Amino acid sequence: MIGIVGGGLAGLAAAYRLQQAGREAHVFEAADGVGGLAATYETSGDRIEAFYHHLSKSEETIVELAAELGVDDRLEWRYGSDAYYVDGVVHPMNKPWEILAYPHLSLYDKFRLGMLVLDIDVRGGVPSFDSYERLEDFEDVPVKEFILEHTSRGCFEHFFLPLLRAKFGDRWEEVSAAWLLGRIKFRGERDILKGEVLGYFDGGFGTLLDALIEAVGRENITTGARVTDLDVADDVSSMTVETADGVTTHTVDDAVVAAMPNVLEDLTGYECDIDFQGTVCSVISVDEPLTDTYWLNIAEEVPFGALIEHTNFVPPERYGGEHLLYAVSYIQSPEEELWQMDDAGVEEAWLDGIESLFPDFDRESVNWIRTARNPRTAPIYERGYLDMVVPYDLGDAVPGVYYAGMASRAQYPERSLDGAIEAGYAAADAILE
Repeated sequence: MIGIVGGGLAGLAAAYRLQQAGREAHVFEAADGVGGLAATYETSGDRIEAFYHHLSKSEETIVELAAELGVDDRLEWRYGSDAYYVDGVVHPMNKPWEILAYPHLSLYDKFRLGMLVLDIDVRGGVPSFDSYERLEDFEDVPVKEFILEHTSRGCFEHFFLPLLRAKFGDRWEEVSAAWLLGRIKFRGERDILKGEVLGYFDGGFGTLLDALIEAVGRENITTGARVTDLDVADDVSSMTVETADGVTTHTVDDAVVAAMPNVLEDLTGYECDIDFQGTVCSVISVDEPLTDTYWLNIAEEVPFGALIEHTNFVPPERYGGEHLLYAVSYIQSPEEELWQMDDAGVEEAWLDGIESLFPDFDRESVNWIRTARNPRTAPIYERGYLDMVVPYDLGDAVPGVYYAGMASRAQYPERSLDGAIEAGYAAADAILE
């Protein structure tokens, strides 16, 4: 048997891949339910993810898996709308004329920004269409230096800087240009008149998760099961698991750690130098929509970096008529005030922030708020990141142990559900080879 530590999408994908090749695999998940960052809440209709998710057209592995599991007919491609809140005004940023009307960038700024988004390097006055192909070439380039050189100071100060601060807090200056370029490439297909094409499942990502659980087999998944030890003296041979019923030891041929690298280090001693940031994320149910935008970036001093109005992307009828809104903030240190707050304090901070942006917002329109937090939801993609990724096969360092967590190569230069599945597949393939 191959023991898998972690029942998120990466762990389930690894088990599925191994089983498809005729190998026995069992998933052990410490939490009471599987799904990891793709876990869901109940609503008056469809389930909603605790942490917001959608697919880009560039994410192909997860689409292929949906087809194998027979749920690709539930995958819908919709148009996501974007806007930027600056100085009390929501500025739509979808159609060309909306971008041209944005008052905080000059025409020259918009031209340079547009060229970057189109993957065209216009430095020196001669367009180049292949300058940004190799992200590795920009691994050691500071993101600020890159933006100033490849766009303009106006783009940096009035467009990118608020986004970088919202994403990475006071660590933003450590981020590499490779992350920014990867983020731009990751976004995928855009209709010039309707906006970016984004994917979502009818029924939410729980549709895919349920199908994957069924494919792996519920009998091959144990929840509430914390792996506390791996016997890796010469080659992995056993796995110790703690549940409410006691401690058991399982003989394993190999082990896949599909969890954060701190779990890998605790179990094997293998160290990873990648720093992670946490997230505090709430789903807010309200009677009426706040805006007509799906994704609202915010350049103001409020406790959240973005407001993501899910039911401006997926119709509220799917949720019993509820209008659902995410408020989210990344956390670089557990000492931050927001992380120290209890859920009631976080929710009060969110509502105060929304009121400061939208004075007509009525708190009485709030039906419920559910708050999730996780200390490690995304890497800080600092310079030299690729030198720190954990290999899928730990080889001579820890024979018989394979890694499929968020510190793997598949989650570079941006973490995603697609990357989780790719990581699970890659770890499984390393075993099968």
